[in-house]
Amino acid sequence: MIDLRQLQALRAVHRTGSVTQAARSLGWSQPTVDYHLRNLDALVGGPLLERSTRGSTLTPVGHLLLDRAQEILTLSERALRDAHEFTHMGHARLRFGTFPTAAARLLPGIAEQLADLSIELDAVLEEVAPLVTDVNRRELDAALVYTVPGRELPFRSDVITTEVLRDPLLLALPEGHPLATRASISLDTLLTLHSERWLLGATQNDPMDAVVVDAFADAGHTLEVAIRTDDFQVMLGMIAARMVIGLVAKLAAGPSHPGVVLLPIEDPAFARSVLLAAPADGVSGQPSTAVRQLAVAIRHAVAGLD
Repeated sequence: MIDLRQLQALRAVHRTGSVTQAARSLGWSQPTVDYHLRNLDALVGGPLLERSTRGSTLTPVGHLLLDRAQEILTLSERALRDAHEFTHMGHARLRFGTFPTAAARLLPGIAEQLADLSIELDAVLEEVAPLVTDVNRRELDAALVYTVPGRELPFRSDVITTEVLRDPLLLALPEGHPLATRASISLDTLLTLHSERWLLGATQNDPMDAVVVDAFADAGHTLEVAIRTDDFQVMLGMIAARMVIGLVAKLAAGPSHPGVVLLPIEDPAFARSVLLAAPADGVSGQPSTAVRQLAVAIRHAVAGLD
C-alpha cells in the first residue's frame, strides 16, 4: 500500500529538482527521502526518477504517478484541515448576509441546524447590491443573493457562488382582472400588459425587475412604474386595491393573499437564481468548513419549503 510520505517525497523532488533539496524542503534527512522513493519504486515495479550529477527528474511513469499523487495529497490535506476545523467549531461564528425574503422563509431553519453544530450566525439583512460589496470586501463570510438569467453579479474572482434555489417569479394581479382567471400566463400574454401601471422594487436595477423591464423593452415597450417598494405587504395591498400589478417571487409568497391572484409565467427566464456566495480561502481554494456546513443547512431549509 502506498505511504503518503512516498508521494510527498516524489512531489518534493519534482518541485526542487534533487533529492537533497527535497529532503531540505520536507525537513527530512536525505536517507529518509531515498528510503521512501526506493519503496515507491518497488511498488510500481520500475524507477520513478532519473538521477544525474545535475539533479533528479521524473521518468514518464513518475509523471503519471505524480498527477495522481497531487490529487491524493490535496484530498488528504483537506481532510485533515476540515477535521481540525470541525473539532474547533464550538468557537465558530459566521457573518452571514441575506436578502429579506430569504431571511423570512429560510433563516430560522438554517440557524437551528447550525446551532446543533455549535456554529453561531451573525445575520445581516440587506438587498443584493450591498451584500455583493460586503462579500467582496470579506466583511461577510457568506451571503444569500439572487440574480436572473443573463445577469452576472460583480463578485471578485475568488468568490465562489453555488445555486441553492431556482425561485419562479409570479405575476401578481388583482382579483377581477381580465387575466386573473387563467392558470398561467404566456410571455406573449404578459406583453399585452404594457399599458398597465407596474410596481417594482425600491432598488434601481434590481435583477428581479430587470427580467420584466427587459422583456418589455425587447418588444418595444416601456413600462410605467407607478411605485417602488420592497415592502411585501404594501405591494400586496396596492395590487389588491387595483392600483398596480407586479411580480412576486415564489419564495416571498405565502398560501393566500386576499384580493390578489398569483399566476405562474410560462417562460424559464422569469425565475431568479438564489446563490450562496462565499470567499475561498487561500489554501484550498474552497470556502471554509463552517461555510460548507452552512450550505448544507441552506439546502435542508430549501427542501423543507412548502
